[in-house]
Amino acid sequence: MGMWIGRGRKARRCYGFDEIALVPGLSTINPNEVDTKWRIGESEVEVPILASAMDGVVDTKFAIEMGKLGGLAVLNLEGVQTRYENPEEVIEKIVNASAQEGTELVQSIYRKPIKEELISRRIEEIKKAGVPAVVSSIPQRAERFGEIAQEAGVDIFVVQATVISPRHVSSEYKSLDFENFCESMKVPVIAGNCVTYETAVELMKAGIDALLVGIGPGASCTTRGVLGIGIPQVTATADTAAARDFHYKQSGRYVPIITDGGMVTGGDICKAFACGADAVMVGSAFARAKEAPGKGYHWGMATPDVNLPRGTRIHVGTTGSLREILFGPASVDDGSQNLVGALRTSMGSLGAGNIREMQLTEIIIAPSIQTEGKVFQAAQRVGMAR
Repeated sequence: MGMWIGRGRKARRCYGFDEIALVPGLSTINPNEVDTKWRIGESEVEVPILASAMDGVVDTKFAIEMGKLGGLAVLNLEGVQTRYENPEEVIEKIVNASAQEGTELVQSIYRKPIKEELISRRIEEIKKAGVPAVVSSIPQRAERFGEIAQEAGVDIFVVQATVISPRHVSSEYKSLDFENFCESMKVPVIAGNCVTYETAVELMKAGIDALLVGIGPGASCTTRGVLGIGIPQVTATADTAAARDFHYKQSGRYVPIITDGGMVTGGDICKAFACGADAVMVGSAFARAKEAPGKGYHWGMATPDVNLPRGTRIHVGTTGSLREILFGPASVDDGSQNLVGALRTSMGSLGAGNIREMQLTEIIIAPSIQTEGKVFQAAQRVGMAR
């Protein structure tokens, strides 16, 4: 497998969302009658689109609104929500900073220590609204934060790093034992991020309940440029979905795949499901919501890294309410609103009655799918050419 890139050196060809298209089947289904639900642990979730754990996207108010609409929003326990009593004031500073001072300001803001009492308080704020509380932590703090989060009533715990592996080597700090951690947690554990078959299989064997897939594709992420690491999301999703299916055949335990990042439009989201995803996680699409704390600005979790930032602050604008972005009606023509409606319509057009059937959709390599016949859109910078 692969092509020669030099003497004695081969490389595998991988694919992103813009290079593929989905092929309709023999039947079509009324979009209102397809089932878009997915499961994690013992819970069934109506909306298969998660809001990512970024400070410009999710605060407690956003998480509550997302929960009321049937979805999940992940609160970042490493961010401003747990470092500051009044995170709104801090975010205001980030939003108003110039591009030149943005990175340095963000780095200084995130140097303030995390207050453990704020972890409990934020989770309790979400739980009081009667919606699921989902939080994330880096592996080094997962054991301590997981204990605090469970006591506060968290529903799902996410362990997330730029690149995660079941065997992390370090002499400076204690590495997280995923098997022991998953056994100790009484709530589902999502782990990420991962892009390879072998790592996915090992993490699933360790006991995780879902896997985040994607390294560097996010709109505000610069990991691929800074570190040169990453696999395009179509191939990464397909490879890890194959690991999920292998693990299921071996153990009888189904571990959902969550494609994380790289999706700009409803079409990208539909392609992620066709490649094998059970759910998707997006940031920039939700950063555009009126309810998002970033007021139209978006920055990644690795942006404030003191030594080597792997993200930047970007302006995505505010285009509508969270409800409009999820369910419409859409007021823009670029595919960034009514994401659930787009998924339902795509599933109906493909003849997929549920997510599992969507994963069986025929996929073709079609690099012209974004440009064929779109000369007027490209010239006028509207629709797909915006």
